[in-house]
Amino acid sequence: MAKHIGIVACSAPGAALCYRTICAESADRMGEHNHPEITMHTHPLAKYRALFPCGDWDGVAELMLSSTRIVAEAGAQFAICPDNTIHQAFERVEADSPIPWLHIARVVADHARAAGHTKVGVLGTRYLMTGPVYAQALPAAGIEQVIPDEADRERIDRVIFSELVCGVFTDASRGYFNEVIDRLRDRGATAVVLGCTEIPLLVRPEESPLPTLDSTCLLARAAIDYALTP
Repeated sequence: MAKHIGIVACSAPGAALCYRTICAESADRMGEHNHPEITMHTHPLAKYRALFPCGDWDGVAELMLSSTRIVAEAGAQFAICPDNTIHQAFERVEADSPIPWLHIARVVADHARAAGHTKVGVLGTRYLMTGPVYAQALPAAGIEQVIPDEADRERIDRVIFSELVCGVFTDASRGYFNEVIDRLRDRGATAVVLGCTEIPLLVRPEESPLPTLDSTCLLARAAIDYALTP
């Protein structure tokens, strides 16, 4: 029997993409229309966003743990979170979680290492790009991180919170993100982490100046693997 997956969600489009990916890609291994059981809980994004500017990661952890307990009570046997930024609270969550967790950035870093990358760019919220999530996970896998400059970080953050998490994906923003990726390539990156789980809905791999590391889909696939491991 496949393990029951718990999704601790934060922003809606990324969580929905993760859920859909698990359901769609499980069929190749489990049979048509089949996938592990999935339970998802989501606090309003506004509750999380209120905690970011003041750096209240203990508060973020409490929200995540609240969701974790809900999915665990519903039968989930392990948890994932399709949101990179709030993984800054991961250690606090993992310590008190009633069920095991997969860490999104470690999943991405393992994939990047297996693909032979030694220097990758990271896109996401400004809290993610300047925070410890990938700054720890990538070097632990022997990979150097490179992030956009401050002006680009601020603009990327605005696009994420004013457009992407609201389900708005424009050609103008897509072109801008590709320009940023091109600048990361000029600085030596050989791939780019799409480290906001909505960015894969905007950036098209075939148009990106660099190979993309889709954190949403990589996490979903890791969850399938874990769910199907005896």
